[in-house]
Amino acid sequence: MDGMSGPHVIRGSVSLPEAELMWRFSRSSGPGGQHVNTSDSKVELSFDLAGTDALPPVWKQRALERLAGRLVDGVVTVRSSEHRSQWRNREAAAVRLAALLAEATAPPPKPRRPTRIPRGINERRLREKKQRSETKRGRSPQNWS
Repeated sequence: MDGMSGPHVIRGSVSLPEAELMWRFSRSSGPGGQHVNTSDSKVELSFDLAGTDALPPVWKQRALERLAGRLVDGVVTVRSSEHRSQWRNREAAAVRLAALLAEATAPPPKPRRPTRIPRGINERRLREKKQRSETKRGRSPQNWS
């Protein structure tokens, strides 16, 4: 498409394949006066995630699992209508789709390795608890005669 600002990179050397993007334009709601009734500034960008070969197989599988709730027949759709110009909405939709795919294809976080509390710290905590308990017990009126 002419005027678009380059390929939208998902991560590393992988970017959104322009040929596989499906664009739909419609009239946007909201403010805009008489102009809003005549211009198709709302953008819907669809990407066939299930049928694409642009993503590495591992990424594709990960994205299909994570975006399962958003997919309709393996196609993910992003809408944008916050800008009054179609071009800016197209940019916003492409950026949003790239960010969504980047998040969905990210590797899972490393499992947390539980840290061990040093024995000395634990013993000190218990000693201080016991001391505090003795102090408070000494305040109770039970052993006054």
